[in-house]
Amino acid sequence: MTKSRRVMAVIVAALLIAAMILPGLAVKAEAAEEPAEKPKVEVSLVGDHQPFEAGETKTLTIQITNNSGQELKNVKVAPDMSKEKAGAWPFVKDWKQYSAIIESVADGKSKSVSFDFTRREGAKKNSYTIPFSVYVQGIDDAIVTDSIFVYAKNETVTPEPTPGDNSQNQGDAGNGGGSGSGSADGGAMTASVGNDEPAVYSGGGSGSSGSSSDGSVPRVIVTGFDTNPAEVHAGSDFTLTIHLKNTSKKTKVQNMLFELEAPTEGTDEQTSAPAFLPTSGSNSIYLDGIKADGTADISITLNAKADLLQKPYSINLSMKYEDSQATQIDSSSSISIPVKQDARFEFSEFEISPQTIEVGGEANVMCSLYNLGRIKLYNAKARFEGNGIKKQEIFIGNVEAGATGSIDAMLEGEKVTNGNSKITMTLSYEDESGNISETTKDFELEVTEAVDDSDMYMNTDGDVDAGSSGFPVVPVVVVIVIIAGVVAAVVFVKKKKKKQMLNEEEELLDELDRSSEDEREQP
Repeated sequence: MTKSRRVMAVIVAALLIAAMILPGLAVKAEAAEEPAEKPKVEVSLVGDHQPFEAGETKTLTIQITNNSGQELKNVKVAPDMSKEKAGAWPFVKDWKQYSAIIESVADGKSKSVSFDFTRREGAKKNSYTIPFSVYVQGIDDAIVTDSIFVYAKNETVTPEPTPGDNSQNQGDAGNGGGSGSGSADGGAMTASVGNDEPAVYSGGGSGSSGSSSDGSVPRVIVTGFDTNPAEVHAGSDFTLTIHLKNTSKKTKVQNMLFELEAPTEGTDEQTSAPAFLPTSGSNSIYLDGIKADGTADISITLNAKADLLQKPYSINLSMKYEDSQATQIDSSSSISIPVKQDARFEFSEFEISPQTIEVGGEANVMCSLYNLGRIKLYNAKARFEGNGIKKQEIFIGNVEAGATGSIDAMLEGEKVTNGNSKITMTLSYEDESGNISETTKDFELEVTEAVDDSDMYMNTDGDVDAGSSGFPVVPVVVVIVIIAGVVAAVVFVKKKKKKQMLNEEEELLDELDRSSEDEREQP
């Protein structure tokens, strides 16, 4: 074989090898340029941020939320203890395996895993960022690495600070309290941040542990509260809006959790319950934060227990929040909410005797007042008004809760009514604050013309009295008139009969005369 043929054979072989290798390289390059999209997963801490004391072991629970649109299999969760990511690792590194496996997490669902950590003795009193990585089946690298915050609590004895040590940034918060009243609109279980100062109020809270980067402790105080409606009635719902203020001029507070605790009311274990309960959800409220020297409002809709007494009730408000260094601060305050009880009472049926009276006459009206509510009725009065009677008012007095008051009135007829006329009884009473309330109840009564029987007696002078001797004149006169009438009738009858007899005699004589003349005329 010649030299030129050997060169040509080498070139052909090289081309064949290139044709076999290049497509595979192109596929790998294309795959490298378009990596698979990682599933979306969120990492969060369950519960409050708890401080770790030296040598103390606590459990941290990490929640994994799957927002990838598909079910994830064999999900591995592990903290990253490398110094580059976690800083100076504050926990003891022992034989424990700091990782957990979740078999599956459905789309849109969450599952939790827990880890026990022990703070090592040499860990500085500081806040630490602990990254947690999540791995899923089919992907080598972590699909997400997110961080939570933990911090080491102050010791009783503070060591000398070292360069870069933030241990001197711890401090104690102050204390205080506050209350207020009013009305405002609000929503249930919501939080909003504002910049306006309330006009009138002063208050505060008590707190512990935490400080800002400038060494001061940011305090959050309660500057007032409103209720909607303004008056809280037992058994009804109302919206409580609490006004807050961050007193620090330089430090923002964040990751705020508020919990309301109402006093337990009721002597029976089966019926005792907090005076106020949320209408939905829990008694916890979350707020992202309040800027330095800023204000914010938190609102919650509560229900007042139906059997509460009419008095103010205190609600304790606990606050947990972090400063700009993620140092947790605890604080508390209280507010006092007055509760009103509605008056409840009934009337018995009216007893009226008589139901018809004359002008100037009187009718007795009686009924009972039953106090069915939980409050006392003060200075109760009953007022009677209506067409045909004189206005009448009687005083009942104080009626205790569960007691009966008696209403007894004498009503005098003043003018004639056309049949039964409506009479209105108005009950008025006062509450503990002296506010007057009224209610009415109606009934019917008839007033007739008075009968004057004085004409039954008269004397010779036309007076009402009998004669001076006391002899009854009227009956004698009546008898005389009757006798006179009888005599006149008899005389009239007799005269009539006599006249009739005379007429008959005259007719008989005329007949005799005519018969005599007829006899003389015959020959």
